[in-house]
Amino acid sequence: MKQEYTITVYTENQVGLITRIAIIFSRRKINIESINASPAEVESIHRFTIVINETEEVVQKLAKQIEKQVDVLKVFYNTDEEIVWQEMAMYKVPTKVIAEQVKVERLLREYGAHAVVIRNDYTVFETTGHREEIDALAEALQPWGLIEFVRSARIAVIKASEGIHKAVLEFEAAKPGEPPVENEFLDQRDEVFTM
Repeated sequence: MKQEYTITVYTENQVGLITRIAIIFSRRKINIESINASPAEVESIHRFTIVINETEEVVQKLAKQIEKQVDVLKVFYNTDEEIVWQEMAMYKVPTKVIAEQVKVERLLREYGAHAVVIRNDYTVFETTGHREEIDALAEALQPWGLIEFVRSARIAVIKASEGIHKAVLEFEAAKPGEPPVENEFLDQRDEVFTM
């Protein structure tokens, strides 16, 4: 049975990796609901948070396929119950409506929206929450002249995970990298690389 899964991919920060990962999904004709890329808790490691709607069997195969990529360190997949997640949204509403309609102000407070920009012609509010809450506020603002609406991709942390930091430290302790080798010709660049 299909359900929503959040796939967390820890990678090295390499150019073109997101394209290679996206190709894995497109070859299988799987739609990505949302994707977020950001630095992880360990320097030089990035984290992709990908949301899809699929069966566990398909998600398991996807995770294994993604892990085969050279720059990928680890892949996890979780259901909504196994993670803590949020999305952010911004709403642009006519300032006149907010000033004149008490109902709109109450509605924004009810959803925990905060003003980001206030101008004569419009005001931008932001809020965080689950997709249903964010969409509900957008729908409630429609009759009041919602000008623009944008929602971010999901960000999530795994409830049972210790993160990648501990694993990286253990790996480094077990197999320390080679010390960097100084290039003996580095300070003679103009003399070495001339035609």
